[in-house]
Amino acid sequence: MGEIITYPAFWIVAALSIGIPAVFLIGARFLAVRLAGRSQGAAAAAAERIVIAVPRVRSPWKVLRDLVLIGVMATGTAIILVRFMFGLGAVTNLSDRFPLGFWIGFDVMSGVALAAGGFVMAATVHIFRIHRFEPLVRPAILTAFLGYLLVIAALLVDLGRPYNVWRPLAHWQYHSVLWEVGICVATYTTVLFFEFLPVILERVNQIEAITKRLPTVAFYRWLKKVSIVFIILGVVLSTLHQSSLGSLWVIVPQKLHPLWYSLYLPVFFWLSAVAVGFAMTIVESNLSSRAFKRGLEQHLLAELGQIASVVLAVYLLARVADITSRGAWPRAFEPTLQAASFWVEMIAGVVVPIVLFAVPSLRRNSKVLLAGASLVVAFGVALNRLNVSWIGLLSYTGNIYSPSWMELVVTVTILGFGVLAFYLAAKYLPVFPEEGSHKAH
Repeated sequence: MGEIITYPAFWIVAALSIGIPAVFLIGARFLAVRLAGRSQGAAAAAAERIVIAVPRVRSPWKVLRDLVLIGVMATGTAIILVRFMFGLGAVTNLSDRFPLGFWIGFDVMSGVALAAGGFVMAATVHIFRIHRFEPLVRPAILTAFLGYLLVIAALLVDLGRPYNVWRPLAHWQYHSVLWEVGICVATYTTVLFFEFLPVILERVNQIEAITKRLPTVAFYRWLKKVSIVFIILGVVLSTLHQSSLGSLWVIVPQKLHPLWYSLYLPVFFWLSAVAVGFAMTIVESNLSSRAFKRGLEQHLLAELGQIASVVLAVYLLARVADITSRGAWPRAFEPTLQAASFWVEMIAGVVVPIVLFAVPSLRRNSKVLLAGASLVVAFGVALNRLNVSWIGLLSYTGNIYSPSWMELVVTVTILGFGVLAFYLAAKYLPVFPEEGSHKAH
């Protein structure tokens, strides 16, 4: 440690680890306030004063919470910089024997699944034309867009040579499942940007100085007319790469534990992504309701829970039938880490949420509904992806990998930036409908 402190690079990393989060926070806040404050036209905007209120100390607990979050994000930023300067070995426990670790299993595979609310809600409203769910679409699209940006950021941190990330776009490998996933993720992120762009333009078009110089109003109208094209494209792309993430593990039949290995992994990944799309919408709606002190569309969320229970039931039956057909049930009763993790995943992440969502009196309770959705997110999908990409491989490789504390801090840091970006976007853009505007549907 003493030698590291003597390196100039150490102090550069320390300065950047504080400077980057600070610039992000201050810059994003400044731009958001400027954008929100220029909504009355050029003449009115010239007379406005942008006043940033000095934050008041409400409670020591909140101050401590904020300091901890800032400390974690600064530490995570420093670790990311160290990773880029000294390589993966400096901050992770990855090796040539176990190259895909926590960042791939959670940040990428779980991240892609947890962002499924975008295509699920867009398809529900605009393709199946169930318009009463429309108030939930924009927040779901925003969550998905930010989720995919975080996935890309995590992937850049995890790649051994991140400067080669562009190569799949230029060098097409038609027979590679991983190439197909990369192309779909890159394309769908672009599609999500165009799906969310009308929300940005609604705010931009209130600024007369911009609309006089740029054709933003006409562009907004054009986007609204062709939006169904982007929605259909998004559903197709999501279906492709959500299932293809499961296809990646079909090629390792001797390495992945029998409780998870299946030729139907692509189907299971897609079904669980659809289920967690509804669950994440429930979770996001509850959290944003508390953060912005806005009403909660409880009757709509209860309906989503009911739909999710059907999808989860289909998923459960498919998993049970698959394990039975392969004769893998004896492995579920062995005294192993894999068996224990399997039962936690299936009971806490699938069976219990099905019960909570299926019983009308339970799903109408907002706290119970949120608990069921959180179980799907944490155990039904996040743990499932970790079981497939990490825990399920340990029976073959032996206990040669566990994530370092730095890997965990980096994950929390990336999530922290995502939460902050969602907060700013939702606060200063018309992401949520006006209270009561959807009651007529």
